[in-house]
Amino acid sequence: MSVFDRSDSDEFARGARTLVIYPELPGKAAVGAEARLDEAEGLALAIGLQVVRKKHYRVRSPRAVTLLGGGQVEEIAEIGRELEIDLLIVDASLTAIQQRNLEEKTGLKTIDRTGLILEIFGERAATAEGRLQVELAHLDYQAGRLVRSWTHLERQRGGFGFLGGPGETQIEADRRMIRDRMARLRRELEDVKRTRSLHRARRKRAPWPVIALVGYTNAGKSTLFNRLTRATVLAEDMLFATLDPTMREISLPGVEKAILSDTVGFVSDLPTQLVAAFRATLEEVISADIIVHVRDIAHSESDAQRDDVLSILRDLGIGQSEDDGSGPEIIEIWNKVDLLSDERRLELTAIAKRNADILMISAETGEGVVAFKQSLSAIIAKRNIVRIITIPNNDGAILAWLHARGKVDVRSEGKGNLSIEVSLSQQLWGQFEKQFPYVLDLP
Repeated sequence: MSVFDRSDSDEFARGARTLVIYPELPGKAAVGAEARLDEAEGLALAIGLQVVRKKHYRVRSPRAVTLLGGGQVEEIAEIGRELEIDLLIVDASLTAIQQRNLEEKTGLKTIDRTGLILEIFGERAATAEGRLQVELAHLDYQAGRLVRSWTHLERQRGGFGFLGGPGETQIEADRRMIRDRMARLRRELEDVKRTRSLHRARRKRAPWPVIALVGYTNAGKSTLFNRLTRATVLAEDMLFATLDPTMREISLPGVEKAILSDTVGFVSDLPTQLVAAFRATLEEVISADIIVHVRDIAHSESDAQRDDVLSILRDLGIGQSEDDGSGPEIIEIWNKVDLLSDERRLELTAIAKRNADILMISAETGEGVVAFKQSLSAIIAKRNIVRIITIPNNDGAILAWLHARGKVDVRSEGKGNLSIEVSLSQQLWGQFEKQFPYVLDLP
């Protein structure tokens, strides 16, 4: 159910005159307030809302009733009347009581950060799995807001006291209906998860490494994905342009084939309902051989965005086992260098040169992409097995097969044979031994 479906009309679905506020709560750094407001505005614009004004409030003592102070609530109501606002977006998590009280005191339909992100996800999810995940997250969110979400619940004041009125009966019926629907969705998602696991297991048996792009929303992952794969994944200057994971084959120097995965963008304070619902999708990241963390290095809050992404990866169990070689290798890509000033670019270039795991690129212009592909090849090669074998020097089929799939260096030549050093993955060595068993018998 969309957050906009609960209104009496469809006028809020698109073009609603919107006031965006960011309540800075105790412990939150003031320096990020402007960036946070800009991000909230971007989220609103992503679903076609008309942001008329945005405002930052410092909340010294959050109120259980409205979150904001009384004077702040009155000011919001006045802004709403003066600017003919239709919708209030509070860039924070609101309880059902706070949401209802803000609506009553300001006269404005109100949604919080969680509701806004859920609305975007509901509009963007394209696959059956994505829609299931969004619906499950939305029902979980709505379950605690039944009192304000269903107009017929106004009847709850009726009844005979100890028996309870029809309102209570209806609430319980609605809750049971939501619980039943959520249980069905979880079963369907488990089926999807099993199918994904089978696909992953099949890919693991195949000789192709999997590379996953991760990063903050709007960091440029889809633009990079399209450049590497020549695909046409939606890539716009818009938050959450990509929701459903997309996988394509890519070619890399000295690598027969690799699989590139584009994933949903992360965001600060991602609703817990969505983290849980999209865990099956994010498991594609867990199973990857290489994780490419794409950062918008030109963004004013790039460091904070990096911390948010790494925090979510840690929640997924990534970033804890790389030292023993059991986890995926993580490299960091500083994207959008074309947007940097000359001074800032020189400063960041000096930093990147001191860190082998950082590359600077522009997915938009293509700058640095060739070096990035070479870096991926080098990482894949590190996991390969190097063997010295002898082959007939007139057997072009073997040489062609090896050159297409790995790295080949001729060591010596004589007596009609070639001694060569070959670097291949374990799976490819298995394929080679099946296809050319006679090679192993050569002197």
